[in-house]
Amino acid sequence: MTALPPGPAAPVRRAALPVALCAALAAALTGCGEDPDAGTNGVGKLEAPAIEKKAKAAADAADAVRVAGTLVSKGGTYKLNMRLKKSGGVGSVTSKNSTFELLRVGDALYLKADAGFWVHADAKGDGEPGKEDEAAAEKLDDKYVKVPEGDPAYKQLRGFTDMNVLLDGLLGLHGKLSKGERATIGGVRTIKIMGGEGNGGTLAVSLVGKPYPVQLNRAGDAGVLTLGDWGQDFALEAPAKGETVDYGRQLPRASD
Repeated sequence: MTALPPGPAAPVRRAALPVALCAALAAALTGCGEDPDAGTNGVGKLEAPAIEKKAKAAADAADAVRVAGTLVSKGGTYKLNMRLKKSGGVGSVTSKNSTFELLRVGDALYLKADAGFWVHADAKGDGEPGKEDEAAAEKLDDKYVKVPEGDPAYKQLRGFTDMNVLLDGLLGLHGKLSKGERATIGGVRTIKIMGGEGNGGTLAVSLVGKPYPVQLNRAGDAGVLTLGDWGQDFALEAPAKGETVDYGRQLPRASD
């Protein structure tokens, strides 16, 4: 029996090959009609001002957040790792010469640091620390010191623990807003919006779930901060009396 030549079905099978390839590569390519907003919260389709508005609204409505990274403010550089909520905050701050922990419960603000921090603080106020200063610093080592509300350092230190104050000061972009690239940050798909083509800061906004701010590059190289754990509650309690001591003098400023 003589084999019959291929019928008209062969061209159909050949035509199916690029269609199959297109489907297989759809996850990696933007071609083939893939929608980059598929599976997202849809904010990527909005213009930059609308994205910023939604991000700020999501942040304002959140009960808690973690802020970590570098902040340059008023000539000082700080490394932050703070968990914040409406009633207070807890975490650490590292400045040029020191690292200390902050805890705020309501209006009660506490600072905890090692003996070296307090020796340095004494040197700032009285010159070279003596044996009495070193002995006093040892008593403060790893203890919570309550910051009096009338102390000049209170307002500055409290600002690191105040969710509303910190976010209001951080999330504003400067200049005309525009949309930037999409990127995955910490495993979260984001869309970036820029102020002044990036010179006024860049904010990455989540494309998954609520449009929370995820990362902020501040204008003027004033630091890069990540924001996460939105809405995740955490324990916040005043330290026990046995863990608290009185400094007995004016506390050092955070920039010291």
